[in-house]
Amino acid sequence: MQRRQFLRGSAALLSAAPLGAAVAADIPAVSGSSAATLLSDSRELTPMVASPDRIIEMNVCTRPFRAQGPRIEVERIGRKQVVHNYGHGGSGWSLSWGSGLLATQMAQGTGRQQIAIVGCGAIGLTTALVAQQAGLSVTIYAKDRPPYVRSQFATGSWTPDSRICSTEFAPAFAERWEAMARYSFRRFQSLLGVAGDPIEWRDMYSLSDNPPGTPAPHGESSEPEYPDFEDTLISDLTPQAVDLSELNHPFPAPYVRRRPALLFNIAGYSRVLMEEFLAAGGRIETFILSDRNDFAAIEERTIINCTGYGARALLNDDTIIPVRGQTCKLIPQPEVHYGFNYGSRKVSVYPRRDGLLVQAQAEGDFNNDKENLDPSESISAVERLAEIVHEMKIKT
Repeated sequence: MQRRQFLRGSAALLSAAPLGAAVAADIPAVSGSSAATLLSDSRELTPMVASPDRIIEMNVCTRPFRAQGPRIEVERIGRKQVVHNYGHGGSGWSLSWGSGLLATQMAQGTGRQQIAIVGCGAIGLTTALVAQQAGLSVTIYAKDRPPYVRSQFATGSWTPDSRICSTEFAPAFAERWEAMARYSFRRFQSLLGVAGDPIEWRDMYSLSDNPPGTPAPHGESSEPEYPDFEDTLISDLTPQAVDLSELNHPFPAPYVRRRPALLFNIAGYSRVLMEEFLAAGGRIETFILSDRNDFAAIEERTIINCTGYGARALLNDDTIIPVRGQTCKLIPQPEVHYGFNYGSRKVSVYPRRDGLLVQAQAEGDFNNDKENLDPSESISAVERLAEIVHEMKIKT
């Protein structure tokens, strides 16, 4: 099978057709019946069905990392007051409400009631809702709308300090980060139980070959060190991790930790945000910005710029460093309520409603602006996942 050929004619989306029995043939099948369960400290875990022929979609996204942290500040561009709100690294969905609140407060400082928001992704939509709730009239200007925006390709988990800044700038950024994280977390809790389950808690397991606390090996990497804000500043918000003995989990790893994780079912969540924005009188205009001079064509005098990675080219902002990430989805298994990460085997899987999301972890993703899909990368990740599932201890 020519792995690069099955995506011919599509840059980001796979058809539902299987990827081929030839690829799946080498993957050991999951033993046991559909009623089989994997025991984990009194929890029953349904086995995942993992094989490349169940891949239904592949995507690549480019996360906008800034060593200083997100750019949330006011700049005058011609006659416009532009509030920048971009550069959230891998924390865009997680910090969207808090950064939206901060940007809205800055926009209110201009004294205008009609504002524009550029961008219709995670940051743009949540900022628009915060602004509406503050009494402002909002029009979104965007080239694309969900599901055709970059943030739709995110992993979809609560990771508020994922590549949010470097340790060098952490002391100056910590207070702002904590305020954004706490406000965002409170908003997410208000969405629990909403129809369609846009937000929900799931158990995630961290698998390791080394004891907890073992320093990660230092390789030849240009990637900086990141602060552990979540554990040091907001440990009171989320349940803590629990170490499991080998007798109390089914995973093929000597060290396993379980921790509840907040997941965003991005497809349904985006619909909720869009519906709320439009129901509150919001408008969306199709608009393409090529450079900073194009802000002048927007009618409103106060603009919040939520263009994410696009701000790098739009504003010629080389403080934004691209971090490439590739994911794929397997056919949904609604009965699977857990996920896991196995660092040394370079695979993570998240139990989203729209499919089991498998994240391929590759060297060289930092400062990598390539947005080409590499099918072999995701196929390899699913193969590794299948091997792990096959090695798990199944109880009937």
